[in-house]
Amino acid sequence: MRPDLRQAWGNKVLIGDGAMGTFLYQKGFPVGISYEELNLISPEVIGDVHRQYIEAGAQILESNTFSANYDKLSKYGLESKVDEINRAGVRIAREAAGKNGYVLGAMGSIRGGKRNNISTDELKKYFQQQIHSLLTEGVDGILLETFYDVEEMLLALSQVRKVSDVPIISQFAVEDIARTLDGYTMNEALRIVHQEGADVFGFNCRTGPNGMLRALETLQGYKSIPISIFPNAGIADYVDGEYRYGASPEYFGQMALKFAEQGARIIGGCCGTTPAHITKIAAALSDYLPAPLSDTPIEETDRIVLHEQVEPQETVERGGEPTLVDLVKERHTVIVELDPPRDLDITKFMKGAEALKRAGVDALTLADNSLAVTRMSNMALGHLAFSRTGIRPLIHIACRDRNLIGTQSHMMGFDALGIDHVLAVTGDPAKFGDLPGSSSVYDLTSFEIIRMIKQLNQGVAFSGKTLKQKAKFVVGAAFNPNVRNLDKAVQRLEKKIASGADYVMTQPVYDPELIIQLKEATKHLDIPIFIGIMPLASGRNAEYLHNEVPGIQLSDEVRQRMAGLEGEEGRAMGVKIGKELLDVATKHFNGIYLMTPFMFYEMSVQLTEYVWELSGRRLSPLFH
Repeated sequence: MRPDLRQAWGNKVLIGDGAMGTFLYQKGFPVGISYEELNLISPEVIGDVHRQYIEAGAQILESNTFSANYDKLSKYGLESKVDEINRAGVRIAREAAGKNGYVLGAMGSIRGGKRNNISTDELKKYFQQQIHSLLTEGVDGILLETFYDVEEMLLALSQVRKVSDVPIISQFAVEDIARTLDGYTMNEALRIVHQEGADVFGFNCRTGPNGMLRALETLQGYKSIPISIFPNAGIADYVDGEYRYGASPEYFGQMALKFAEQGARIIGGCCGTTPAHITKIAAALSDYLPAPLSDTPIEETDRIVLHEQVEPQETVERGGEPTLVDLVKERHTVIVELDPPRDLDITKFMKGAEALKRAGVDALTLADNSLAVTRMSNMALGHLAFSRTGIRPLIHIACRDRNLIGTQSHMMGFDALGIDHVLAVTGDPAKFGDLPGSSSVYDLTSFEIIRMIKQLNQGVAFSGKTLKQKAKFVVGAAFNPNVRNLDKAVQRLEKKIASGADYVMTQPVYDPELIIQLKEATKHLDIPIFIGIMPLASGRNAEYLHNEVPGIQLSDEVRQRMAGLEGEEGRAMGVKIGKELLDVATKHFNGIYLMTPFMFYEMSVQLTEYVWELSGRRLSPLFH
């Protein structure tokens, strides 16, 4: 006889299924339709996906009901079919699961991390409708997944517990372990949801296996609570009009064992995962026997301090100076990227900017909400960094977040502030960031935004009207050399240059041979290239970048050298490898683009100083 769900996860690690939505997308069902409606109009399609996961080794299936609540279905005119869609979803999953499989009734966050106009009473009503349908059809448990704040999770949890003692799995979407869940630390969230009736605490979506493992490691000490882990297959990339995920099934198998060793009792996959990923997870855990769950009760943890006071600093007046394009034609020139914070504390950022200025960096570059994760305005921070330290800001501009009106307004603001160096990028799709309910605008392509910014230099607005005076923007283009067909990528780069790009900044390169190949492939171009180098912070960081981040590939040699290294030891090896890359890069390129990992700006300082050592440049004492 099959054990109940609580007994099952108490004795072994259970294998969950993988993605439904992204798998349907890969099968040709477009973004923008209700995948839940397929329970009614194409049940054979949903049943086939479930069966593929069961055949891959999944022991738990999630019903195709993630967004089958009144609010989400009303966007498609389906609000009258809440009960019908949910019950059909459970029946389809139950048939595929057979006698030995478990079926969880999947329910997603309604707010989706946004403070919208849905009242608490409305939320209760919508949750109650869906819960009633799922329980009526006889699920083995309820899965509350991809929640962004504790308060909404508690609201959904309470509605289940009012009517049933069915097992409940509470999963949060967390892309950064340093962040809080609506003001609660992860440990506080675990304690609270468990006390309110959740059987299992876990994470899904928003990040890949590396981020999930880091999140899981913050929960050490809570050995009495089963943990569930459903990571994405890395970060989505948008290639040739399609979303693609890079984390391989083999990588998932390796990480699954690490999850289990850290105490996870349910392991599956979220966005981008397929039956192939579940096959590798099941194989990796086929003989794994977990340690018994502890009887030790959990305790309260201290609340974290979110902000520190920033002391006012003196401002610096800007004077005339050559552009980066002028500088790089004469000597080695270093650009360093420093990420804006995800909170309101700019203390460490400013310390980093000051240290980099002292090291003689030629420009500080700031990304524009990279990976679609919300950060402080790079315009504001770039201006503050210059006014306080005198370092030149180079600001990224993504096509994702602003329409034509907003983009021109943004550029006019840069001109007013004296920020004249920018990098035009497409920007990662919003649906894969920390606010997936937000829209990706994409009024402009990276080619078009370059042309239109250069049009401002002629004193002409996007609309064609005169602006009374001319801007002075120096516009960069992004380039990824980590591709199979480098010549084809260079052809695309040539189009950006034809659109008006003044210089190029590449994705990080970790192969000295690729640096040489890139020089040969671009020797006919008449604009400077800043070769990207990002020092690795640890072995885990290396595996994350290689397996989960689009556009980054590490050689086997680099991964082997970084394997198992953490902390200072890992950063020291990262700097050493970075210097070896600079030995080659500085022979072929004057432009060097350093990317600072995890705000470890000391690593970028060391590499900058190494560039000056290699080039024989002597800095003025004012820099030190």
